[in-house]
Amino acid sequence: MPRTVVLCAYNVANFPVGGGHFWVYLQYALGLRLMGCDVYWLERFRRGPDPARDDASLAAFFSRLESLGMGGRAIVLADAADGASGRVETLGLSEARANAVIDRADLLLNFHYAIDPALLGRFRRTAMVDIDPGLFQIWMSRGQLVVPRHDLYLTTGETVGRPDARFPDCGLPWVHIRPPVCLEQWPRAEGPCGDAMTTVSAWSSSDWVVDGDVTYENTKRAAFLPFKELPRMTSQPLELALFLRTAKDEADRRVMLDHGWRIQDSREVAGSPQAYRSYIGRSRGEFSCAKASCVRLQNAWVSDRTLCYLASGRPVVVQHTGPSDILPNGEGMFRFTTLAEAAAAFAAIDADYDRHARAARALAEARFDARAVAARILEVAAA
Repeated sequence: MPRTVVLCAYNVANFPVGGGHFWVYLQYALGLRLMGCDVYWLERFRRGPDPARDDASLAAFFSRLESLGMGGRAIVLADAADGASGRVETLGLSEARANAVIDRADLLLNFHYAIDPALLGRFRRTAMVDIDPGLFQIWMSRGQLVVPRHDLYLTTGETVGRPDARFPDCGLPWVHIRPPVCLEQWPRAEGPCGDAMTTVSAWSSSDWVVDGDVTYENTKRAAFLPFKELPRMTSQPLELALFLRTAKDEADRRVMLDHGWRIQDSREVAGSPQAYRSYIGRSRGEFSCAKASCVRLQNAWVSDRTLCYLASGRPVVVQHTGPSDILPNGEGMFRFTTLAEAAAAFAAIDADYDRHARAARALAEARFDARAVAARILEVAAA
């Protein structure tokens, strides 16, 4: 059974205002620690043109790991501070200690799809974790992503590798795992909830999917705008905590405000792991749309963020992403396809909020406990 596990995350230190992004990987790390593993966090840090900003990002990253029980367990491979081309510095653990951890590690749990093959090759056993089911396989099959060979291929997508999947399996032996939430770090929220159904999200990006002759925008912007009329169909307040960057984002913000949405700046209300947890805990529940790829590919995807709402005892109303064996509809979780279905879900939650709040927590406990997910990973890694 693997006991020393190195988890290779992606773009956490470089994205200090992404409180929710931090939790994506931390849920796995904490689950593995609860199963008795010695867990280390590995990631690449790309320096930019502003050294002060880089230093602040790194300081925030190490401080947050410390506050969440992972202090002294980070290996950050950073571009050299002196700008020397190709030179990499080891931050966090010393280079000697980092090398010793890598040499003795039983397993690399890798979320960095384009990891350096030389780094990958230093580990005795490796497992790739697909958290973008459907997209990941399209990227690989079309040559848009070159993934070095791993010993294991894990996926959070229910339909990955199945005959009825709407995307290729790339000829790989996929092992299914469920996305985790660490129940110990995400207890049921105490006290009264707020009045708004909320979510936390990026808004726009350059993310377009090219799949054969089909090309489409794969952003939350494109997902939410078709549902902009929803506040006019319900008395339920709806709030989006968004990462907005551009003039076009600002124009979209005004459109959503004009249609009755509340808009918050995600950097202000959910910019750290703790602030993100607090924001979810004081929400009434979650309302969220899924990216077009999840709807088109019918991958039965559920967001790691949605699991945090569930664990907090906050009911969720989320867009339907295909038939699922583990995602219910109508008890703590509602899965909608139309404006009318979403509005009806709010009414059902209002009719018996306490019941749906209990059901939300029970769903997280029964199906997404990080301990159980970690146990599954360790089981297949030892096989």
